[in-house]
Amino acid sequence: MIVLTPGAVTLPTLEDVYRNLTPARLEDSARPAVEAAAQMVADAAAGGAAVYGINTGFGKLASTKIAPEDTATLQRNLILSHACGVGEPLSEDKTRLMMTLKLLSLGRGASGVRWLVVDQIADMLAQGVIPVVPSQGSVGASGDLAPLAHMAAAMIGAGEATFEGARLPADEALAKAGLAPIVLGPKEGLGLINGTQFSTACALAGLFDAWRMAEASMVIASMTTDAIMGSTAPLIAAIHSLRGHAGQIDVAREMRAIMDGSEIRESHREGDTRVQDPYCIRCQPQVVGAALDVLRMAAKTLEIEANAVTDNPLVLVEEGRIVSGGNFHAEYVGFAADQIALAVAEIGAIAQRRVALLVDPTLSFDLPPFLTPNPGLNSGYMIAEVTTAALMSENKHLANPCVTDSTPTSANQEDHVSMAAHGALRLGRMNANLSVILGVEMLCAAQGVEARAPLMTSARLQDVLTMLRRNIPALGEDRYLAPEIEEAAQMVCEGRVAAAAGLEVAA
Repeated sequence: MIVLTPGAVTLPTLEDVYRNLTPARLEDSARPAVEAAAQMVADAAAGGAAVYGINTGFGKLASTKIAPEDTATLQRNLILSHACGVGEPLSEDKTRLMMTLKLLSLGRGASGVRWLVVDQIADMLAQGVIPVVPSQGSVGASGDLAPLAHMAAAMIGAGEATFEGARLPADEALAKAGLAPIVLGPKEGLGLINGTQFSTACALAGLFDAWRMAEASMVIASMTTDAIMGSTAPLIAAIHSLRGHAGQIDVAREMRAIMDGSEIRESHREGDTRVQDPYCIRCQPQVVGAALDVLRMAAKTLEIEANAVTDNPLVLVEEGRIVSGGNFHAEYVGFAADQIALAVAEIGAIAQRRVALLVDPTLSFDLPPFLTPNPGLNSGYMIAEVTTAALMSENKHLANPCVTDSTPTSANQEDHVSMAAHGALRLGRMNANLSVILGVEMLCAAQGVEARAPLMTSARLQDVLTMLRRNIPALGEDRYLAPEIEEAAQMVCEGRVAAAAGLEVAA
């Protein structure tokens, strides 16, 4: 169980929630601020003055006054009417991360919900009652309304949830876990669905996975460089210090260390007739280093957003006011998601060119065509390279910015939106594509390195080869490759490639 301090949670903690499905709850010290805001909301609901979202309608209906006895019905109706999501359900890891982010936001004491609501989320996480949240329907402004409404619906016993592997009506799932639906008070439905937690959870998941891809690419690019007997001169520290970008310096340093001690490299250090290798070898630090720095910028934005209050209206207890603002607008998340998408696309673009280099006998420095020992009768990795080209192209299309694609909604009341939700959601597909590109490069690079026998690669790359060959044998005669490509991609996704090489780059 992770105990969260609202406003001070770090990305490694959130990655633990995402990777390991670790339950989380708020520290008890957050309770007084939460309850103080809830009391202000209760007082406003009982008063005569119209306060948006507490005793009024929503959006274009904000001028419609709601009687005090109807405020609970108002909140339930809000949840049910907004649960309009469609598409495949969000994965459990992302849904848990979204719920954890909602805990953090509510825990700041500016949303006006009772501690009962906070407890319900924490109890559902602890007991494994996970709302079924359709992945499409948010435009990333006025909050991630539809997906968060599905989360909230499960809390009140409506909609669906999963429990112990079964998809059930939410009230049944709660009952099986020993929990009960809650009845929402004034402002609580709005407090649950106003916010950027769906977009932010998907963007964070995309960030965490993209970082693993970047690390794996450093290892695999090093193996490719050895396989083609490429020059390591472009990795020397002075080159990168003269430019000064941290990501570029980091990538060059790690690749030098990974390749240190390679017999293959030493065999052609003197008398190498090639003056320069193609850019996909020579410029790996410049390209992936730039991607690292972009991911770091996105990480800073998302860490702030993870700790933010993105609700509306906000309960300013110290000022004694409930005010309407626009923190629900996910423009920051949308920009971060677009940045991550560009980094993922570029890591894949340069990796795909290395795959093409490895299988092309005119470029790969005497490696057999398509890396098969008997070309002609066998096609080797010919079509695996084509698959990487297809996925590279798909990622280029997916990398087009989403944040610029606003459209007005809610009778033009919400007339500029961020589109952060699908901007962030697409990152999962892009990272999956990239893992295949890198997995195929690893298969090809391993085949190339082994073709250099009896010369050996570096000790760290040999550890990667050993890990790979425990699962996937070298390619001799043609065989059914799809499962092997999937397995290699999974090694990348799970961080096994970087771990085998002993690589961990500071975020």
